[in-house]
Amino acid sequence: MGEAFTYDGGSVAPGETANVRYTVSETYMGDPVRVPVTIVNGERDGPTMFLSAAAHGDELNGIEIVREVAHEWDHEKLAGTLVCLPVLNVPAFIAQERYLPIYDRDLNRSFPGNDSGTSAKRIADRLFRNFIDPCDIGLDFHTSTRGRTNMLHVRADTDDESVSRVAHAFASNVIISSAGPSGSLRREASEAGTPTITVELGEAHRFQRALIDKALEGVLSVMAEFGMQETNTVKWPGWRTVINGSEEKTWLRADAGGLVEMHHDRGSLVEEGDIVCTITNPFKTDTTVVEAPFTGLLVGVLENPLVYPGNPLCHLVALDEVTMRAIRGQQTGDRS
Repeated sequence: MGEAFTYDGGSVAPGETANVRYTVSETYMGDPVRVPVTIVNGERDGPTMFLSAAAHGDELNGIEIVREVAHEWDHEKLAGTLVCLPVLNVPAFIAQERYLPIYDRDLNRSFPGNDSGTSAKRIADRLFRNFIDPCDIGLDFHTSTRGRTNMLHVRADTDDESVSRVAHAFASNVIISSAGPSGSLRREASEAGTPTITVELGEAHRFQRALIDKALEGVLSVMAEFGMQETNTVKWPGWRTVINGSEEKTWLRADAGGLVEMHHDRGSLVEEGDIVCTITNPFKTDTTVVEAPFTGLLVGVLENPLVYPGNPLCHLVALDEVTMRAIRGQQTGDRS
């Protein structure tokens, strides 16, 4: 038999599910700002895992992932506890903005929080103490910022063995390894003893069903790895690359202002020297050609076709020969 999950103001016994609107702040009018939380506590003992989304209020794909896990999956045989936080940043979500409105503060640079600090740090503190720190594993879902889109990939500190285990269990093709920015949920949770990864997928302001379904497979794979779902197995994505150093990745940036035509989609393999995109002026009299500096994978690409000089165009990561052969074989249907 498992144990009760407790938080400031409540408790969820084994075998029970609770939907909570948890107060983390107040509006100008003194009305409560409430974050939706679903706690599914299995009857059997096991780890506690949190799933969070919308730390940036316009990043919507993760919301649907967390909601489906919480409310559409059968948890009758769940071993452990799921803490589901589909909308961390409620004020930004309501405003459909990335950051907390008015003061434009980034909630995902405010963890673990401070109960006497800024509004962002107070919200982060309430969330962290009650729903993040008590967990054993964490999955934090994000999308690219507006105007760009990401292929599904994981960001994690693979130098930390416990974090690396979660990252590999999620079964994405690409893992970008770094500790993460100071104040980010994945870094602060991992350093506090809850190994946590960031899952990036798609773009802001929309649900993208194919990416959501792929991420749900990753959630099941993590649950299988940690014994939370015995009927499932850990997934192998077919190929995987772990990007460790800055020399293995780069942002290609515009050297001219204008209108961009992308010649490859996110997730595409491009060869060194391939034309990734072209930038033209309104009259199409001047054209700037952007080539791949090395053979690699386009993890993220531009969606908004308007750029100033210096704006990011795409995120390119290097691949080793084994990975490139696997991708080419997958693209041609050759599995040998």
